Amino acid sequence: MGLDLLIRNGTIVDGSGAARYRGDVGIKDGEIVEIGRIRAVAERTLDADGLIVAPGFIDGHTHMDAQVAWDQIGSCSCWHGVTTVIMGNCGFALAPCKAAEREWFARCLTAVEDIPTEAMLAGIAWTWETFPEYLATVDRLPKAINYGAYIGHSALRMYVMGRRALSEKATADDLARMAAAVKEAIRAGAMGFSSSRATTHVTPDNTPVASRIADWSEVDRLVGAMAELNAGIFQVGPDTSGGEAQRRFLARLKQVAVETGRPVMFGTISSRQGDKPNPWTYQLEYLDDCAAAGARMWGQTTTRSINAIFSLKSYLPFDVLPAWRALRHLPLDEQKQRLADPATRRQLVAAEADMKPRGNVFQGGGAATTDPRKPDYDNLYAMKSVDWDDPTVAQLSAQRGKHPVEVMLDLVLENDNQVFIQPLVNEQPDHVLGMLKHPRTLATFSDSGAHVCQEMGSSLQTHMLSYWVRAKRAFTLEEAVRKLTFDNASAWELNDRGLLRTGYKADLVLFDEVRVRPAMPSVETDLPGGARRLVQKAEGIAAVVVNGQVTLENGEATGRMPGALLRGPGARVA
Repeated sequence: MGLDLLIRNGTIVDGSGAARYRGDVGIKDGEIVEIGRIRAVAERTLDADGLIVAPGFIDGHTHMDAQVAWDQIGSCSCWHGVTTVIMGNCGFALAPCKAAEREWFARCLTAVEDIPTEAMLAGIAWTWETFPEYLATVDRLPKAINYGAYIGHSALRMYVMGRRALSEKATADDLARMAAAVKEAIRAGAMGFSSSRATTHVTPDNTPVASRIADWSEVDRLVGAMAELNAGIFQVGPDTSGGEAQRRFLARLKQVAVETGRPVMFGTISSRQGDKPNPWTYQLEYLDDCAAAGARMWGQTTTRSINAIFSLKSYLPFDVLPAWRALRHLPLDEQKQRLADPATRRQLVAAEADMKPRGNVFQGGGAATTDPRKPDYDNLYAMKSVDWDDPTVAQLSAQRGKHPVEVMLDLVLENDNQVFIQPLVNEQPDHVLGMLKHPRTLATFSDSGAHVCQEMGSSLQTHMLSYWVRAKRAFTLEEAVRKLTFDNASAWELNDRGLLRTGYKADLVLFDEVRVRPAMPSVETDLPGGARRLVQKAEGIAAVVVNGQVTLENGEATGRMPGALLRGPGARVA
């Protein structure tokens, strides 16, 4: 049998956690058809000598709902070995949506997820109204990675209730219409239904997003609609505003999971923010308690801190201050001239004293730039590499005998690509490791497609391989690959992906285990309409294969678009 693609002489880490072995992988018609020592001829052969051959990585927590319309390769995820993403998390989506409300939906996404409105209006050929129509659009779009999608609670609520969704409880008629739409979405192939109770999720008017207005009986009804079909995952952004609020949220979530029988996912994090936060281990104990009660519950976690990222080319912590605001709207070269002027610098440094104190207000990535507090300079790092051993601004301030703001100005004048990292949650690496090690957590919380100038989580996978495997030796490579592939595929019931097995879809990543790591991030103006975003590529990724076709080689796109819309198991009950 002639093969379409033969990957020869690689070291296979198959996603199961089993020990690696040397072998070949034969691919035909988008599937793996042979593994071992292969003698068949192929149209193309990739020499994988010295490389790891693994299943393509799966990222279940992204917000690429808009980006899929204009970014055919699926960046930045594709550069880090990701071959499948799930979008529509936390209740935020672009469908269902009436034509007259498209800009309003876009502005809500901008407020919560920092996806620029101008990019969405310029980059989306918005032809759908219902969720099945949106899935059909994604299915038709050329794409180099695979996409699955949730139907989002806030989008659904606004579609059914209009502006009432932002202030009122649903009526019986509203609930009936929303439940019918959830069933329609599941039958069309939605991966599930998503929502949010997170206090950091607000509208452009700084009011709670629609899903936060809903009471728990509404959640019961909509997750119950999936239960009637025996299909679909419930994903929810948790309330993390304080210890007591988190305990109430988790207790009620457990009830939903037990009573509906549907798999439930929420973000597990560690943070010093909020009102008397619970220890991070509380969530892990909770996952075990839920399992004992009969619930299928998963925690989604990161492989490193979740950060606000600042730079001269995007945001600085001081941009909303009157003394800074006009200057920051000038062209970059003119800004640099002003920042070098001693009198201007004195004024800018003095203005910092007017900032709000840090306090214990819980901030996500968006709040860190739209409602900035005075930086904790002991927790603000001047990024020099991707090895996570950077100096803090406080340390540099003490070394140079200068005010921290002046130190930051010096650094951005020396290098206008200088990036500053402010960890918001998961600040302590040992906490991150503890969450990653738990058997009921998924390494999948990248937020790719969102917070495009505020956060850079798309490197989650290569950070796992470079930091936790190679630098810290906290996981074997086999264990880490399983976390990024089979564990995620199993949680989302992607039963033909996540392993290197004959009969499985041919999604693979080839990488050098001694070189793989994230590259330094940069700010680029490559979104539709010239909007800015953070871009982070990777080193050591030799090739990415999606559905049997090579989509990236040495970080460069090949132009092939074999990506597919992945429909959830509920599509089979239609």
